[in-house]
Amino acid sequence: MENIARIEESLLSEGKSTAGDKHHTGRAMLQLDRENAGKQLQEIEKLETLLGKIDITRSSDRVALGSLVVTPSDRYFLSISAGVHSKGGLNTYCISPGTPIGRLLLGKKQGDTVVFREKEIQIVEVY
Repeated sequence: MENIARIEESLLSEGKSTAGDKHHTGRAMLQLDRENAGKQLQEIEKLETLLGKIDITRSSDRVALGSLVVTPSDRYFLSISAGVHSKGGLNTYCISPGTPIGRLLLGKKQGDTVVFREKEIQIVEVY
Protein backbone atom coordinates (compact mmCIF):
# COMPACT_ATOMS: atom_id res chain seq x y z
CA MET A 1 0.00 0.00 0.00
CA GLU A 2 2.85 2.40 0.83
CA ASN A 3 4.47 1.56 -2.48
CA ILE A 4 1.28 2.43 -4.36
CA ALA A 5 0.98 5.72 -2.46
CA ARG A 6 4.59 6.63 -3.34
CA ILE A 7 3.96 5.86 -7.00
CA GLU A 8 0.78 7.96 -7.00
CA GLU A 9 2.71 10.84 -5.42
CA SER A 10 5.41 10.51 -8.07
CA LEU A 11 2.76 10.50 -10.79
CA LEU A 12 1.31 13.74 -9.45
CA SER A 13 4.71 15.43 -9.29
CA GLU A 14 5.59 14.03 -12.74
CA GLY A 15 2.47 15.70 -14.09
CA LYS A 16 3.95 19.09 -13.23
CA SER A 17 7.05 18.49 -15.38
CA THR A 18 7.51 20.25 -18.72
CA ALA A 19 10.28 18.08 -20.13
CA GLY A 20 8.28 16.77 -23.14
CA ASP A 21 8.96 13.17 -24.19
CA LYS A 22 10.98 12.53 -21.05
CA HIS A 23 7.89 13.54 -19.06
CA HIS A 24 5.65 11.08 -20.96
CA THR A 25 8.15 8.23 -20.60
CA GLY A 26 8.51 8.87 -16.88
CA ARG A 27 4.74 8.96 -16.44
CA ALA A 28 4.29 5.72 -18.41
CA MET A 29 6.92 3.99 -16.27
CA LEU A 30 5.22 5.16 -13.07
CA GLN A 31 1.86 3.90 -14.33
CA LEU A 32 3.41 0.50 -15.06
CA ASP A 33 4.87 0.48 -11.55
CA ARG A 34 1.43 1.29 -10.13
CA GLU A 35 -0.18 -1.53 -12.13
CA ASN A 36 2.48 -4.00 -10.96
CA ALA A 37 2.09 -2.91 -7.33
CA GLY A 38 -1.68 -3.32 -7.68
CA LYS A 39 -1.24 -6.86 -9.01
CA GLN A 40 1.09 -7.71 -6.13
CA LEU A 41 -1.46 -6.38 -3.66
CA GLN A 42 -4.21 -8.50 -5.25
CA GLU A 43 -2.02 -11.60 -5.01
CA ILE A 44 -1.27 -10.91 -1.34
CA GLU A 45 -4.99 -10.45 -0.66
CA LYS A 46 -5.75 -13.78 -2.38
CA LEU A 47 -3.14 -15.53 -0.23
CA GLU A 48 -4.53 -13.90 2.89
CA THR A 49 -8.04 -15.10 1.98
CA LEU A 50 -6.75 -18.63 1.39
CA LEU A 51 -4.89 -18.67 4.70
CA GLY A 52 -8.07 -17.50 6.43
CA LYS A 53 -9.87 -20.62 5.16
CA ILE A 54 -7.41 -23.01 6.80
CA ASP A 55 -8.64 -24.61 10.02
CA ILE A 56 -5.71 -26.48 11.57
CA THR A 57 -7.90 -27.69 14.45
CA ARG A 58 -10.04 -29.76 12.07
CA SER A 59 -8.79 -33.27 11.41
CA SER A 60 -9.59 -35.42 8.44
CA ASP A 61 -8.54 -38.81 7.20
CA ARG A 62 -8.26 -37.35 3.68
CA VAL A 63 -5.73 -34.76 2.50
CA ALA A 64 -7.33 -31.33 2.13
CA LEU A 65 -6.43 -27.66 2.51
CA GLY A 66 -4.74 -27.33 5.91
CA SER A 67 -3.60 -30.96 6.09
CA LEU A 68 -0.17 -31.99 7.24
CA VAL A 69 0.91 -35.02 5.20
CA VAL A 70 3.71 -37.16 6.64
CA THR A 71 5.83 -39.36 4.36
CA PRO A 72 8.90 -41.45 5.25
CA SER A 73 11.24 -38.63 4.20
CA ASP A 74 9.28 -35.36 4.23
CA ARG A 75 6.17 -33.59 5.40
CA TYR A 76 3.83 -31.45 3.32
CA PHE A 77 1.58 -28.73 4.69
CA LEU A 78 -1.14 -27.88 2.18
CA SER A 79 -1.70 -24.15 2.47
CA ILE A 80 0.21 -21.66 0.34
CA SER A 81 3.49 -22.10 -1.46
CA ALA A 82 5.90 -20.76 1.14
CA GLY A 83 9.00 -22.87 0.68
CA VAL A 84 10.55 -25.45 2.94
CA HIS A 85 10.84 -25.39 6.72
CA SER A 86 13.52 -27.66 8.21
CA LYS A 87 13.57 -28.75 11.83
CA GLY A 88 15.09 -31.78 13.51
CA GLY A 89 16.30 -33.20 10.22
CA LEU A 90 12.79 -33.23 8.75
CA ASN A 91 11.63 -31.00 5.95
CA THR A 92 8.12 -29.60 5.86
CA TYR A 93 7.18 -28.25 2.46
CA CYS A 94 4.51 -25.56 2.61
CA ILE A 95 2.73 -26.11 -0.69
CA SER A 96 -0.37 -24.92 -2.45
CA PRO A 97 -3.03 -27.48 -3.39
CA GLY A 98 -2.56 -26.19 -6.94
CA THR A 99 1.07 -27.34 -7.19
CA PRO A 100 1.80 -30.63 -8.98
CA ILE A 101 2.54 -32.49 -5.72
CA GLY A 102 -0.39 -30.77 -3.99
CA ARG A 103 -2.81 -31.95 -6.70
CA LEU A 104 -1.49 -35.50 -6.31
CA LEU A 105 -1.93 -35.48 -2.53
CA LEU A 106 -5.43 -33.96 -2.41
CA GLY A 107 -8.05 -36.51 -1.42
CA LYS A 108 -5.52 -39.21 -0.55
CA LYS A 109 -5.45 -40.94 2.84
CA GLN A 110 -3.01 -42.73 5.12
CA GLY A 111 -1.47 -45.73 3.35
CA ASP A 112 -2.01 -44.34 -0.17
CA THR A 113 0.94 -43.92 -2.51
CA VAL A 114 1.50 -41.23 -5.14
CA VAL A 115 4.17 -41.04 -7.82
CA PHE A 116 5.94 -37.71 -8.13
CA ARG A 117 8.96 -37.22 -10.41
CA GLU A 118 9.19 -40.95 -10.93
CA LYS A 119 9.45 -41.52 -7.17
CA GLU A 120 6.83 -43.35 -5.12
CA ILE A 121 5.77 -41.46 -2.03
CA GLN A 122 3.80 -43.33 0.62
CA ILE A 123 1.50 -41.34 2.88
CA VAL A 124 2.28 -42.43 6.44
CA GLU A 125 -0.06 -40.06 8.29
CA VAL A 126 -2.53 -37.26 7.58
CA TYR A 127 -3.33 -34.61 10.17
